[in-house]
Amino acid sequence: MSYTIPIGPYHPALEEPCKVQVTCEGETVRDVTLSVKYNFRGVEWLAERRNYQQAVALVERVCGICSNVHTLTFCTAVERIAGLTVSERAQYIRTIVAELERLTSHTLWAGIAAEVIGFQTLFMTCFALREQLMDLLEKLSGSRVHYGMNCIGGVTRDLADPKAVLIAARNVRQALTDQLIPLFANDKTVRARCMGTGKLTREQALAWGAVGPTARASGLNEDIRRTSPYAAYAQLDFEVPVETSGDVFARVVVRLLEMVESCRIIEQAVDNIPSGRLHGPDFVEVPPGEAVARAEAPRGELFYYVASDGTDVPCRVKIRTPSFVNQPAVRPMMIGANLADVALINASIDPCYSCTSR
Repeated sequence: MSYTIPIGPYHPALEEPCKVQVTCEGETVRDVTLSVKYNFRGVEWLAERRNYQQAVALVERVCGICSNVHTLTFCTAVERIAGLTVSERAQYIRTIVAELERLTSHTLWAGIAAEVIGFQTLFMTCFALREQLMDLLEKLSGSRVHYGMNCIGGVTRDLADPKAVLIAARNVRQALTDQLIPLFANDKTVRARCMGTGKLTREQALAWGAVGPTARASGLNEDIRRTSPYAAYAQLDFEVPVETSGDVFARVVVRLLEMVESCRIIEQAVDNIPSGRLHGPDFVEVPPGEAVARAEAPRGELFYYVASDGTDVPCRVKIRTPSFVNQPAVRPMMIGANLADVALINASIDPCYSCTSR
């Protein structure tokens, strides 16, 4: 006998609304229907009615967790239309802030995963580490959430305390290797809940268009920082963690290893940051044209299309976030799974519904 259970739109594992309707036989999931788009905020519509400087502040509010990468990608697209060259120093600062943001995002996800599993001590460990990172970002930018670091042509402020950034990166890397990675990798409860759960094969990841850590946990070696470098990534040495099992545990491992690589990137960038200006002219004229920019957000490929008609207001802004393409891949992950694992599987892709529902 089959029965249907609606989960959400107020979700047991996430703060944002999403409805997952599962059809079960006993405790086994046989079919899944997903419904998102509960938060329409009209960000793209608004961006086409604001000047470029106002649009930078607007797109930073698409998401509170990966706000910086939105402004970076938007500014990159506008810079390509305007033919602006960003200085190397500004590119290095963009890279440092982007990786600090990746660390805060991944530690948040790790804490939520620990909470869903029921591991309260691990949850507190993750969030204590995240607090240190957010304090550092506040020291650099003046804010713990929206950093306001990017502007068209460069960055708004210099790296105030490079030594503090370097110390923080080393401390986080040590905490990862000494605490978080051993806890996640070796704890029996974590392994029992995550290993073999929510599998997404390499073929399924390709067919469903998965990106970011979700795709890399299924064996797809794709990272925009490596395949289509932007900011200062082409000048820095880092690895792209890839796992092949495609289960929840693989998605945990990929993110933890990515955090280690983020620390390495930050250390290199601080040690090798060149001198130079921070930004271009105060007023930028954007000629008619169009451009696309992509960046590796914490959840995967972030895509921006910007078109200009020569005025100070963009005539088209199109945003495609990684959660928008990752969310459908939850369906093959859940089919055949145990009903009790549905919330964990959904949380394992680190979905952001505010990004998806713009």
